[in-house]
Parts: sequence; C-alpha cells; structure tokens
Amino acid sequence: MYNIGIDLGGTNIKAGVVADDCRIVGRSNIKTNLPRPAEDIADSIAEAVKQAIADSSEEIDKINSIGMGTPGVADRNSGIVLYSNNLGFENTPLGGMLKERLGTDIYVENDANVAAYGEVLGGAGQGYKNVVVVTLGTGVGGGIIIDGEIYTGFNFCGAELGHTVIEYNGRQCSCGRKGCFEAYSSATALITATKKAMREDKNSRMWAIADNSLDNVDGKTAFDAMRAGDETGTAVVNEYINYLGCGLVNIVNTFQPEMLLIGGGICKEGDYLIKPLEEIIKRESYCINPERSTVLATAKLGNDAGIVGAANLYRLSK
Repeated sequence: MYNIGIDLGGTNIKAGVVADDCRIVGRSNIKTNLPRPAEDIADSIAEAVKQAIADSSEEIDKINSIGMGTPGVADRNSGIVLYSNNLGFENTPLGGMLKERLGTDIYVENDANVAAYGEVLGGAGQGYKNVVVVTLGTGVGGGIIIDGEIYTGFNFCGAELGHTVIEYNGRQCSCGRKGCFEAYSSATALITATKKAMREDKNSRMWAIADNSLDNVDGKTAFDAMRAGDETGTAVVNEYINYLGCGLVNIVNTFQPEMLLIGGGICKEGDYLIKPLEEIIKRESYCINPERSTVLATAKLGNDAGIVGAANLYRLSK
C-alpha cells in the first residue's frame, strides 16, 4: 500500500510516494513561488503529486491516501488552513481545493506536527509513543506525540514550543512576546549571537573561519571556533547551549516524554551539542527515577520527516 506525503513550504513544495515501511519510492520538488493565490498553489501541489507518482521506482496500482504538512494552523478534520502568515492563507480550504484536483480526501496538518509524527513512525522515535520533537531552524518548531497521537490542543494551535518564554522581558521575538525560547535557541539566534560576538572581538578566530565577512557566518561558525580553542567562540556556544538546555528542561518537566528529539542543521555538531545538553537535562529536570528518564537524541529523517509523517496522517482518522 502506498500513500502520498506533501511537505508544503514557503520555498518548495515536496511530495513523496511512501510505502508501508516508510520508504520514499518516488519524489518531486516544485518551487512554491510566493506570493500568489491559493488556487495557483493548489495547482502546483497537485502537479507535485503527479510528478512524485511518475517518479516512483515501483509499480503503483492505487494510492491509499494523501496527506500534507503546512506552515501555520490547520484543521485536520476539515482540511482548512486557518492561518499561515508565510503562505498568505486565512481560512483557506486547501484540502477541498486539492480534492477537486486529485479526486481524493486530503489530510492537512501543521508541518512541525507531521515531521514529529514521521520521526515516530519511521525515524529516531520508532518504538516510542510519547515523543516531543524540537526543530532548530529559522525559528524553533515543535511537535508533540502523546500515546501515538499528534497533540494539537482544542483549537489546533498547540505545540508552539518556540514561543514559551525562558527569560522574562528578554529578547524581542517575532511573535510579539519577549524572551521566547525561539529568540535564544533557533539557528537564527545562534547566528545573531555569533555576529554580535565577532563585532565585539575583532581578534576572534571566527573572523578567519567566516573569511572576514559577517555575511558568511552560519550555525557552524562558533562551534568551529570553539574546536579551534577560540575563547569568544566558546563563550557563544556555551551561552547558546545553556539557553537551549533551559528550554529543553522546561519541555521535559512539562511532558516527561519517553524521548526528546532535536532536529535541524545544528544537530550535525553531534556530541559537542548533545553531551552538554544531556548533562543539563540530567541535572535540572524533575525526575525521581533516573531509570525512567527522558532519552535525548537527534532526529533521523531530516527533510524527509514531513513527507513520511504527512503520508501517514490517514492513520489518525481511524
């Protein structure tokens, strides 16, 4: 049996044909080309689905279901995207638009939620039913799986973990609040902190690593400087990890999940990131039985998590 998973993003529309064992056997990738009307975006999504089927490496007689992850707030029951600032959607019946084009019902869910679901079904969270996934990218995304089900809250706005406050009246966040987890622990926040430290220390090795240009700074710059013995780079990394650890401990203390997964490019730092975070969680989380404590790990599926999770949304309708 095969299902289609769609990962709708502000830059790209990715679609995949997914087998029961979570293998992706056909793919497509089309530019989203924002801004443009929802009807035009729906046309491109339908085209991406058709291209993915055509690309499939296996003979497909029938597609069981189609699911999609989208930025913003989505009502899985109606297929309506209630709000998505990036896409310009507000009460947009995207599921209905796609049904008109593809002839089948479409399951629609928030993109971070479907990525978390994908990790539980086919990634690092396999075998666990209570998992929280935190993605460190432009912002801080969150997905919560409780008893094998996606948690969204009664109004589909749940799991906005990036917009919990870790420092009262702290840094301004794009959401309007101050001191949000996202403002300290996203890849964007790390890059901003790195540039600030470089401006204040013209002798830092980070300048050489970035070819003497702030435009070349990325999430690796401070970590590379730390490994080279640079004190300023080390200070940036330590501050970043301490803020990230604070937010992760809050998540553990709130949900006590079996597994806490973190994803995003920063996770490529491996033990330089994970080991100190494990120490912070071990030291600061509220756990009376160390034998039953949350396991911290990195997400496994990367950019495929959204496709795998979306393809399996049909399971949640039963």
